Amino acid sequence: MFNEEFQLDAPIRWGMVGGGRGSEIGYSHRAAAQRDRLFTFVAAALDLDAERGRDFGTKLGLAPERCYPDYKTLFAEEAKREDGIQAVSIATPNSTHYEIAKAALEAGLHVICEKPATIHVEDALELKALAEKQNKMLAVMYGYTGFQMVHQAREMVRRGDIGAVRVIQMSFAHGFHNTEIEKNSPGAKWRMNPEVSGPSFIIGDCGTHPFYMAGMITGLKVKSLMCSRQSFIESRTPLEDNAHVVFQFEGGAVGTLWASAINSGSMHQQKVRIVGEKASLEWWDEYPNQLRYEVQGEPVRILERGMGYLHNDDPGVSANRQGGGHAEGFFESWANLYHRYALAIDAYNRNDKAFLESHWYPDIDGGIDGVKMVNACVKSADNGAVWVDYD
Repeated sequence: MFNEEFQLDAPIRWGMVGGGRGSEIGYSHRAAAQRDRLFTFVAAALDLDAERGRDFGTKLGLAPERCYPDYKTLFAEEAKREDGIQAVSIATPNSTHYEIAKAALEAGLHVICEKPATIHVEDALELKALAEKQNKMLAVMYGYTGFQMVHQAREMVRRGDIGAVRVIQMSFAHGFHNTEIEKNSPGAKWRMNPEVSGPSFIIGDCGTHPFYMAGMITGLKVKSLMCSRQSFIESRTPLEDNAHVVFQFEGGAVGTLWASAINSGSMHQQKVRIVGEKASLEWWDEYPNQLRYEVQGEPVRILERGMGYLHNDDPGVSANRQGGGHAEGFFESWANLYHRYALAIDAYNRNDKAFLESHWYPDIDGGIDGVKMVNACVKSADNGAVWVDYD
């Protein structure tokens, strides 16, 4: 079971950039970070409108003087305080991630960044080098990877339960943007603006989630890919609202990814299916407490979170906040990740390299991989759905 005992000398003083009033992602970060008392929310630059951000921040319990008009002022003023922030989460549009993360690292802060880490691969690599120089954690928020049964799948693959991986099927295909909702939704509008979101909409916004998860579970690296993308809502051109990607992995495995915002009637359809030589595994985020295990020639088994037959020696599998049968969901997954971020930050502060070598969390390497995938997909699709080398 999850250990709720306090594991740090003191909570990590934490701030936010973005995630203002009405932001679902902002609320998700705040709820997750404070769930286990390992982070204390003390300062923020929540909104481009300074007054609106201050009003919202004070209603969240922040002191008015620590509700800043922008990230530069946040970092500069907090650096002057003995009780200034030690870590920051970035929940702003894609095109701003690089500059804010760079400024945060230069200010000596640990960083948790929304995905994609950056628009350009070179920028993500620069951030990685800067984080290493500063000896600071640089994490990328892949929020679904805190689910225990995702870690169970990873352990089963690692231990050979399904044999060598042959095929990976990935999808994140919802229907919530099957009409031009961006006309009346600011949150959707920026995601479909290439100057803000970058060269991709749905591949970067949703497709990167199962892609990261598949790599986490299998450990396989992409060799080459081919992508076809469409803008069924024509005003979204050149950004896609539907895409199909075919992958060739190192070692011979193959895979597919369907990323879509126009899958009418679908809630999420985020699934990862791993087909091995002996058996297959399938995880679906709408049923996150279960993992489907299919051995050739045997009845299908539905493995349940919180049960003794799982690989509970892995802390990702055993991070149960309730016993089996009680549904755990999205916020538990995020809280599990923030718990891991806190332990990583503590290890960085203590320079405990041995702990960091064995401690998993979604780090900048996964973020770099996501940026590379998005850019390779755009290159392939814009050249007629041709095969392109991943590196």
